Amino acid sequence: MEIAKFIEYTNLKPYATEKDIIKLCKEAIRYGFFGVCVNPVYVKLCKEILKNTNVRICSVVGFPLGCNTTKVKVLESQQVICDGADEIDMVINLSALKSGNYEEVYKDISFVRKATEGKILKVILEVCYLTKKEKVIAVEIAKKAKADFIKTSTGFGTSGANVEDIKLIKSIVKENIGIKAAGGIKDKNTALKMIKAGADRIGTSSLIKD
Repeated sequence: MEIAKFIEYTNLKPYATEKDIIKLCKEAIRYGFFGVCVNPVYVKLCKEILKNTNVRICSVVGFPLGCNTTKVKVLESQQVICDGADEIDMVINLSALKSGNYEEVYKDISFVRKATEGKILKVILEVCYLTKKEKVIAVEIAKKAKADFIKTSTGFGTSGANVEDIKLIKSIVKENIGIKAAGGIKDKNTALKMIKAGADRIGTSSLIKD
């Protein structure tokens, strides 16, 4: 299997330098990765480097805690799109979900969905903090809000993607919504397990190639 087409090559470290991001983009081009995923401040730089390539640019919103207000998430989404992002990965309002305020979670995603119309929107659940019931509820809410993808993790939580969560999400979304496995995927074997379980994208900061 050609792994490259699944990979969103990622550098979301708060101390990443311009040199690091340039390296990320050049390696994405070299290995034919699907895209790169970077913090908002580096979207313009990536756009310049990748302008004559097929490598997609993804950026994050409400990252990594998800506790920004919806208005801030909307403005952040609009800004990264203006700067050149093709796809947006937003963190859900985890506090609202854990509190049982499901309508608040739905509204948060829905407003960002409206702001990102025409672009791919991925909703990050941060599964390490959720019970199985909460995972199911979160996926159902994201479906209702018309998200394009469910993403497992930010990579900043206590743990990242695992096969069981991918299978659970897949059982709910079927073929209607994509799944991005992220967090702790550092080798080809792990990436292949995620894909076999139902992942359509792999978010990784490790250089995984065939």
